[in-house]
Amino acid sequence: MNRRNALKTFAIGAGALCAQSLQMQFASAQQTSPTPSSSGYFKLPPLPYATDALEPFIDARTMELHHDKHHAAYVDKLNAAVKDHPELQKGSVEDLLANLNAVPESIRTAVRNQGGGHANHSFWWPRLGKSGAKAPKGQLATDISKRFGSYAAFQDQFTAAATGLFGSGWIWLNQAKDGQLLIESTPNQDSPILTGHTPVLGIDLWEHAYYLKYQNRRAEYIAAFYNVVNWDYISERYHATRV
Repeated sequence: MNRRNALKTFAIGAGALCAQSLQMQFASAQQTSPTPSSSGYFKLPPLPYATDALEPFIDARTMELHHDKHHAAYVDKLNAAVKDHPELQKGSVEDLLANLNAVPESIRTAVRNQGGGHANHSFWWPRLGKSGAKAPKGQLATDISKRFGSYAAFQDQFTAAATGLFGSGWIWLNQAKDGQLLIESTPNQDSPILTGHTPVLGIDLWEHAYYLKYQNRRAEYIAAFYNVVNWDYISERYHATRV
């Protein structure tokens, strides 16, 4: 075997091992992650549609693991963090994150990470769907055009931010305190609420959100994402909660 063929064989084998490793991680998550919790103050919200409702853009198996295992784990770990603090078991997870500095330092990081994961996913699920408008409507459409020039221009900038994000995290369309729309990134499971911004749209860029279907082809996942954005719901919520 010459050097070129040897390198090609090595690259193919390495790629296969990487894919196999991720598959094993998903299998492990299925076996060891807690099932949706029925105890504790914070609850796992049900998906507002069947796990296969976003096919072929987001596959049913990914949705099942993402919601029933990963999101459930955030909820269970958040409940574990606050179980000895009844004063924190009031209101919403968004309230908890908005007042993170009031959380005891010993559990603040856990609340930030696990509470952020719970809040981000609870926000995300209802904003996905295949039916309805394929672009923003009403006041949101007007404000996006005013801020970015057009919906197409916004989409280009949002895609560039998502493609360029290093590691795990989220890309958001947020509304700042002054009402301005911003495209922002957060690492890990940090929520825009931590900076006082109101999320309008987000895309989950953790590998567990797309790897079973797209492997390392994040750009394909991002392109597919626009086919499952529930602009009807997002536009209605924006109008109702506009700063």
